[in-house]
Amino acid sequence: MIILSCNDIHKFFGINAILENISFSINAGEKIGLVGANGAGKSTLFKIITGEYPYDNGELYISKNTTIGYLEQSAVLSPSNTVFGEVLQVFDDLIKMEETLRSLEKEIAEHSTHSSESLNKLMELYAYKSEEFQNKNGYGYRSEIRGVLKGLGFSEDEFDQPIIHLSGGQKTRVNLAKLLLRKPDILLLDEPTNHLDIDAVEWLEAFLKSYHGTILLISHDRYFLDEVVDKIYEIENKKLTQYNGNYSDYVEKKKVIYEQQMKEYLQQQKEIQRQESLIRKFKQHGTEKLAKRAKSREKRLEHISLLEKPVHLHKRTKIRFETQIKSGEDVLTVEDLSKSFGSNKLFQNVSFTIYRGERVGLIGPNGIGKSTLLKILLKMLPYDTGIIRLGHNVHIGYYDQEQSDLNTSNTIIDEIWEEKIHLTQTEVRTLLGSFLFSGEDVLKKISTLSGGEKSRVALLKLMLSKANFLLIDEPTNHLDIASKEALEEALTNYDGTILVISHDRYFLNKVTTKILDLSSEGITEYLGNYKYYQEKKKQLEDSKTPEVEIKKTKTQLKDERRKEKEKQKEKRRAKKERESLEETILSIEENIRQLEQEMCKEEIYSDPKKSKELHQKMNHLKIELDNLYEKWEEYLE
Repeated sequence: MIILSCNDIHKFFGINAILENISFSINAGEKIGLVGANGAGKSTLFKIITGEYPYDNGELYISKNTTIGYLEQSAVLSPSNTVFGEVLQVFDDLIKMEETLRSLEKEIAEHSTHSSESLNKLMELYAYKSEEFQNKNGYGYRSEIRGVLKGLGFSEDEFDQPIIHLSGGQKTRVNLAKLLLRKPDILLLDEPTNHLDIDAVEWLEAFLKSYHGTILLISHDRYFLDEVVDKIYEIENKKLTQYNGNYSDYVEKKKVIYEQQMKEYLQQQKEIQRQESLIRKFKQHGTEKLAKRAKSREKRLEHISLLEKPVHLHKRTKIRFETQIKSGEDVLTVEDLSKSFGSNKLFQNVSFTIYRGERVGLIGPNGIGKSTLLKILLKMLPYDTGIIRLGHNVHIGYYDQEQSDLNTSNTIIDEIWEEKIHLTQTEVRTLLGSFLFSGEDVLKKISTLSGGEKSRVALLKLMLSKANFLLIDEPTNHLDIASKEALEEALTNYDGTILVISHDRYFLNKVTTKILDLSSEGITEYLGNYKYYQEKKKQLEDSKTPEVEIKKTKTQLKDERRKEKEKQKEKRRAKKERESLEETILSIEENIRQLEQEMCKEEIYSDPKKSKELHQKMNHLKIELDNLYEKWEEYLE
């Protein structure tokens, strides 16, 4: 069933056309990714769908009674609320229903000695309201709130934190939680993975994959698009093109289409040149017969529908990392490294080795100390204990996600010139041109640049360093997809060694050959890309006999088997307890339903004593139910 469609939609801002001839239909339950360069009109299309922007021509159809939820990149929250209180507003109708039920219960108790007719009406209303409350998850919505907030990275301690004290990223997560809990028929999500760590992004992926409504999603997170959507809409040159499949499918199909279009364009150009050459030859001979043939061919050429030269995706940054000297085989060895800030222990027992040519991804939860570890390796921060050894001829280049090494008072050209003072102005301008800075752009001050522009300047400086060991912290932040792809290609072809921190799983999957997973207790090594890490981690978690290294002693192996058996025993015990809890919860909910039905009977509500007893019993059961739900949540963590 079609839930949303656009037919020949046009949108202008003044005399500038933003969208032209936009036509598509979306069926209920479809999950669609909307892609395109920054400024292509993706957010504009969302605002047309929500009614925030009018459209100039065309037709917009939204199925009757369809609810639309829109996650903007910025939205207003009540500063006086707590995190939990703000999200709780989503369930205002249930809270009011609950208050109504309590009020009706009091009325029933007070009117139990009155005429049966008025009491019957109250009981009928109570039965109706009670059933509606239960059907809308009236007994479980607080648990649902906790589950979504935890999934999006909030801890229990943060539930009571005032909105006014939250960072911009935390506020975005609160807005996302509210939207997901509303469960609209159509979800419009604009960059929902911003400010989420990998665990939260993976939770959101699972949530959206099982979401029963329709999803239209703008995202630069290509791995996220691969996991969630089954169709891609691309806005390019003000037009919309549809592609079946996820993001990777779209990239392949786009490449095939480009190659086909280029082939057809070149064939046409070749034919035009051949015809023009023949026309010139016919005219040169000067005979009347050949002149007529030349004129006939000219007319045919005039009526040819000329093909435009296809543009390969978007204009791309041209990045090429090279090394000046070759390093030794062992690039970096770290043994038993630990770091604390005061009483706050960040990590300990960190040991790993990086060899020449490896492209290593460093991952872990937010705040675990990934950037701190890079700064320790760079001698920018001290460490508490451990050993760090750099190999022979290792020359380090560093990319800081905060671009703290950029001089904000410099112009772009001066910033690069200071790095390579021997280059001529023409050479520097040529380099900047390959990073999409041309003309007067090179005279912009660093302080006035956008995040993406600063990233490109920092990447150019890293490229010019010709280092053989690159330490890179979140390089894809602020970059558009075309620049990300150019960076991925450059790093994949790089002949040196890389240690990179990134939350961009598509980037990690494409670039890295080894993953280091950092925790407070050390590092776990996975010899593959991000997809391999995910599969191996799941395999190890699910396995009853985890892999062990051959080097381990029999005593160690025996001890690990014993610990694993205890762990599995504990898992089975926890599973039994959880299942027992679920059965108890179901039983209590059934008891509450039965009590509500009993209270609707005349022999009960006409007897104040019985009515009061049942009312008290039901309240005790509801308190017990809340406590059981809290215990049940602990097993989900």
